[in-house]
Amino acid sequence: MATWNSRGLRGSTLEDMVNRTNERYAEGGLALIQKIPTPITPIKMDQQTRHITLAYFEQKSTVDYIGAVQGIPVCFDAKECAVDTFSLQNIHEHQVQFMERFEKQGGVAFFLIFYTHRDQLYYLPFCQLLRFWRRAKEGGRKSFRYEELDARFFLPKKHGILVPYLDVLQLDLEKREEECLEME
Repeated sequence: MATWNSRGLRGSTLEDMVNRTNERYAEGGLALIQKIPTPITPIKMDQQTRHITLAYFEQKSTVDYIGAVQGIPVCFDAKECAVDTFSLQNIHEHQVQFMERFEKQGGVAFFLIFYTHRDQLYYLPFCQLLRFWRRAKEGGRKSFRYEELDARFFLPKKHGILVPYLDVLQLDLEKREEECLEME
C-alpha cells in the first residue's frame, strides 16, 4: 500500500491551473470536467493545524480528470516535469490500461504535461504516449525527450484560459480521423 506525505503536493500548481480552466470551460458551456479525488486514509495529523501529515492511498487512482467536451467523453492526467526528459515511471500501468479501455469505449484520453523550467504546456495524445510506453516495454528508453514531441500539441498562450487544452483536443480529434482514413 502506498503512503502519502508532503511529496503528494507535487503538481499542485498545474492542478490549480487545470481546475480554474475547467471552471471557465464549464461556465462557458464548453465542457464539464471533474477532478477525481484520490481516496486516502489519514494516519497522522498535525493537531495544531489539523492537516494530514501521513496517509495511505485506499486504492490505485486511474486519472486526475474525467468528463465530457461537447458530448465527447474525455479523461486525462496532469503531470509536471522540471527537465526535458519525462520518465515513464511517472505513469503507472493501471493508468495506461484504464485509458486504453476508455478509448476503446469511444472516449479520448490524454496527458497534460507542464514543463515547468520552460513554462510550456504540452497535450500528449494517448496514442503518442502508447508509442513511448511500448518502446519502453520492448527494452527501449524508459522516458521520452522534449525533442520527440509533436510541436503541434504544445498549448498556445491564451489570455483568460490558463491551460487551453480544448484547442489542441480538436487537433487530436482531427488527427484521429486522418489516421482512421489512412487505415481504410
